[in-house]
Amino acid sequence: MQIDLIQEARRQAEICNACRYCEGYCSVFPSLHTERVFSDAAITQLANLCHNCRGCYYACQYTAPHEFDLNLPKILAEVRRDSWEHYAWPRPVARRFHTHGGAIALALVVGLALLFVAIKAIGSAGGEGFYAVLSHNAMVAIFAPAFLFPLASIAISLRQYWCDVGGTTIRFSDLKAAFIRSAKMQDLAAGHEEGCNFEDEDRFTHARRHAHHAIMYGFLLCFAATSVATIMHYFFDLPAPYPLLSLPKLLGIFGGFLMTLGCVGMVRLKLKSDRGLGDSGAWSGDIGFIVLLGFVGFSGLALYALGSTTLMPPLLAVHLGSVLTFFLLTPFSKMAHGFYRLAALVRDAQRKRNAR
Repeated sequence: MQIDLIQEARRQAEICNACRYCEGYCSVFPSLHTERVFSDAAITQLANLCHNCRGCYYACQYTAPHEFDLNLPKILAEVRRDSWEHYAWPRPVARRFHTHGGAIALALVVGLALLFVAIKAIGSAGGEGFYAVLSHNAMVAIFAPAFLFPLASIAISLRQYWCDVGGTTIRFSDLKAAFIRSAKMQDLAAGHEEGCNFEDEDRFTHARRHAHHAIMYGFLLCFAATSVATIMHYFFDLPAPYPLLSLPKLLGIFGGFLMTLGCVGMVRLKLKSDRGLGDSGAWSGDIGFIVLLGFVGFSGLALYALGSTTLMPPLLAVHLGSVLTFFLLTPFSKMAHGFYRLAALVRDAQRKRNAR
């Protein structure tokens, strides 16, 4: 990892540790205040606990023009991104993604082109609905490796992260505490009942928290739709297409709406926010990934709405291309934050348990 980023984060953390004004703001400060000497691993753990709500910056008396020039949200965002790049496997792909947001568009175009080729070359197996365009076996052959690769990549990355931050054997209570905190996204409130001021220094709202909730739960609903459809296909001999009121369709429609609206809201908030309080070097990658995720949800909804028309074949290719791109880029994009954030919360739960 970049030594200069770690050193600057260490300098700021030591000042925050002496001040302690922001002690109740989020998970970062209680963890920070238990340290006396900040190792590289401790800085990495703090960075992945941070959700960049920026409440500490706006409350801080030591920001510029003060000589201390504190900007903890920015430096932790930079360390966080650097840690993702350091632990990512394969590592060069992650660095190129964050510095070249256009890679998302390129990957999407390539994914679409490959799918069009696959559709023409493999053809249909005489199925109904989507399977009339691309057979079930062809879809499995394309998407199974694309789904398993990011899982393997993230598992390798998280294992290294867990070892470096001193993680120990995980107990059920650690997982429970981390999942509850993650599900509620408490740290996005910045210690205030009225929310955080991510988008405007003088305006506290829960808008960012709600956008995160919409994206996360929308994605989980879409994943549940695919999982239910898989179970129905293989265990109950009920292949697609499914009627509108079937469980896969209902889960997918609600999930698609939530994911699309959440991504639109997140882009709006990021455009209004101060880029100087985040990792400006990863701006294009962040925006590009959010747009891609929102497009996955939107194209899925369009496919539901127009699946019985002549527009279905090109819409299917566009949707599957975006999904394929999303899968392949997951280990190297902002999506990785969710996994590291959860691991950091589990490690923090262990710290609290050991402190009792």
